[in-house]
Amino acid sequence: MPRLASEHMTNTPFERRPRARRAAVAAVTGVAVAGGTAVAVPARAEPARAGCGDRPATRSALERMTRVHKLTGAAIRIDDPACGTWTAASGVADRRTGRPMRADLRGRIGSVTKSFTATRVLQLADRGAISLDAPVDRYLPGLIDRNGFDGREITVRSLLRHTSGLPDHMDGFASAEEYTSRHFEPGELVARALDLPRPEGAWHYSTTNYVIAGLIVEKVTGHSLADEVQRGIVEPLGLRDTYWPGDEMRIRGPHPRGYVRVEKDGAVRWDDYTEVNTTVGGAGGALVSTLRDMNRFYGALLGGRLLSASRLAEMKATVAADPDRTWPGARAGLGLLQTSLRCGGDWWGHLGDLEGFTTLAVTGPSGRRVSVVFNENPSTQEAFDDELNIAQAALCER
Repeated sequence: MPRLASEHMTNTPFERRPRARRAAVAAVTGVAVAGGTAVAVPARAEPARAGCGDRPATRSALERMTRVHKLTGAAIRIDDPACGTWTAASGVADRRTGRPMRADLRGRIGSVTKSFTATRVLQLADRGAISLDAPVDRYLPGLIDRNGFDGREITVRSLLRHTSGLPDHMDGFASAEEYTSRHFEPGELVARALDLPRPEGAWHYSTTNYVIAGLIVEKVTGHSLADEVQRGIVEPLGLRDTYWPGDEMRIRGPHPRGYVRVEKDGAVRWDDYTEVNTTVGGAGGALVSTLRDMNRFYGALLGGRLLSASRLAEMKATVAADPDRTWPGARAGLGLLQTSLRCGGDWWGHLGDLEGFTTLAVTGPSGRRVSVVFNENPSTQEAFDDELNIAQAALCER
């Protein structure tokens, strides 16, 4: 993932790097300046809906993001097998109009897309169409045979687990302006990655891995990845708000605006990144979805409805992940991240982070599913820690 231009906050599209967020960002007030117009941005809480009580710890953790960290808006949805659905929202969806944030809006989910792509690869593996331990060259001969990289030595499994040793093409961009308004072909992204230095360590987060995985799906099926995910996941689960945007820069239907906070020469502004081209993320970061759809997807996936039991077990077989790329104590499976809950057990899911939108979607051991979205990227280590604390509260609060 690239760092943005120096005038921007330190932010990493399609996944986060907490170390990069440790640089302090000056506190700002709850008054936004949008297009020269000052607009008050209060922390607004949507009334709780259904479920088991008001969940005060979860609500407090959510509202902290807009009250203390001054993020534009935040929303959460909890789907609990024991007591139904609970939603809450704080802040605003649009800084100019003051339109309240809601928990039912569509947004860009960034690297949560990786779980969808990995699931489709594993569904095809269940059918015998893909072998996880086959080299990439079996499906895409010559694609990554350059600059010391060898497609005969990199397996499909290593792509999905980020142990391929491939660089991340996102690291080759100097600023968001280089990729948010143009189309990229997957092969172009792979070529950009191969021109970068080989990363150190056994585990290296790389969206390029998933771009290649998407190409493998297309090669073995003869269909686009979008069609395959639609056929294997979206339609069977009735995910009515989940879609691949392609080159479409606008988000269909009701959605919040997406903001990047910019601090320069002591002044603060919020750049609007709502309308962007996400082909740069492709199979690793392009999907649009909602909190409802993400909860339904992870519930079905981890509940064994999308994969065979043996294949799901393979998906959940983890290796240690680099904590500077995810969050402390995280482990990586195939398109899934896992870490411990303070109340016992583990959560499974993924994070997504790209200009204007940050998403966290996780499932706990009781089957409780939690999705959280912000329409402004957390820009400090403290804000990132508090983002994770929302999920901890939501999964642990009784």
